[in-house]
Amino acid sequence: MNYYNSNTVIYLDGEFVKAREAKTDLYGQSLHYGYAAFEGIRAYKTHNATRIFKAREHFERLKRSCDLTGIPFNWDINDLIVKTYRLLELNNLKDAYIRPLVFCEPNMSLTTPKASNIMICAWEWGSYFGDKQLKVCISPYERPNPKSIHIEAKMSGHYVNAILASGDAKNKGFDEALLLDVKGFIAEAPSANIFIEKNGKLYTPALGNILPGITRATIIELCKVLDIEVIEKQISIDFLHNADSAFFCGTAVEVVGIHTIDDVVYRPRWRDSIGATLQRAYKNLVLEKVNYEVII
Repeated sequence: MNYYNSNTVIYLDGEFVKAREAKTDLYGQSLHYGYAAFEGIRAYKTHNATRIFKAREHFERLKRSCDLTGIPFNWDINDLIVKTYRLLELNNLKDAYIRPLVFCEPNMSLTTPKASNIMICAWEWGSYFGDKQLKVCISPYERPNPKSIHIEAKMSGHYVNAILASGDAKNKGFDEALLLDVKGFIAEAPSANIFIEKNGKLYTPALGNILPGITRATIIELCKVLDIEVIEKQISIDFLHNADSAFFCGTAVEVVGIHTIDDVVYRPRWRDSIGATLQRAYKNLVLEKVNYEVII
């Protein structure tokens, strides 16, 4: 996939520059050690105009990731949101995936930086998995121990774990992996949170070993509006295998149904599941066809 061309513009440290002309230092901690924070945000073409969904929440999480890990964050969030809308205009993007990245100054030592840089880019990107239901496997890779890192921070280096798990799943013929936590309970996919339907209720892993997804929070808010009970708890593999249905959610994947977990096939039709109802509700929300945000 070509993420940019000769005319693509990015935002870099206060200026809009051509992506092909942008430069970075090769002696930065971000490149060598994965010491950077990032976000994934989506913009949607609505009936009014292009709208960045949950822009403030994403930039606030970006700042929190930096604060938790000692990376200076000296930008005004309101200004970053304005600059992001301008970036979309300059690239003539209506529906887009947006990637802000805070990266560190040149420094080869293992010390926290005194300065950092920010880059924002955007490109056209459909739903990460498309519309199909997924074949998923339990990964041999675990989510990192939350005592070893700030699990709630969206850091570049954390995603080596995600790449390994996802790559392993695809090599085995699956669409995606599902990782366990260090205690053997269900955690999350490499780039998405999971919800599980059983007996008319939804279950999702409790916070502590997962990234607190903004889409996850949105789904929980929608469930309150739609009077769907959500239970956050530790979830075993056996509970997952004996569920009625399941789905992933995240900014990149949006809401996508799961067809199989390992060799277990979810028999009920996806279109009759709670997940399918929430998939439609989420799409209506981001496109402003139904303004649930007035309520939530």
